[in-house]
Amino acid sequence: MYPAEIVIPMKEELTENGFKELLTPADVDQVLSQKGTALVMINSVCGCSAGTARPGVLRAVVTSPKKPDYITTTFAGFDVDAVRKVREYLLPYPPSSPAIALFKDGQLVHMIERHHIEGRSAQVIADNLIGAFETHCQ
Repeated sequence: MYPAEIVIPMKEELTENGFKELLTPADVDQVLSQKGTALVMINSVCGCSAGTARPGVLRAVVTSPKKPDYITTTFAGFDVDAVRKVREYLLPYPPSSPAIALFKDGQLVHMIERHHIEGRSAQVIADNLIGAFETHCQ
């Protein structure tokens, strides 16, 4: 488990911009059992989270005319039980962090895995998400 002093600023980059934290398996089930769309960002300490994943997901949420009903985050290596629960919903995709998933009515409809994040700019990630929001969000 990562030390809080490292993780908290990375969490705050999202939570200070409207992302709700999923801290427990019950939080995950509660959000993903609702009608509507839910964005889940599995945050992490890796460089691609800071360099492109977090900035990309933030850019998408701020600039997209269509947005998910629920915008959430959980942190790999810190919110261990919540991340484990999210990963159950992400099957058959293997564990990946960072990762960004869009659900509609509890069903996974769009997935961005770490290998889709590495080497890509924040704008490319934002554009990918905006396209998914256009397709699946109201």
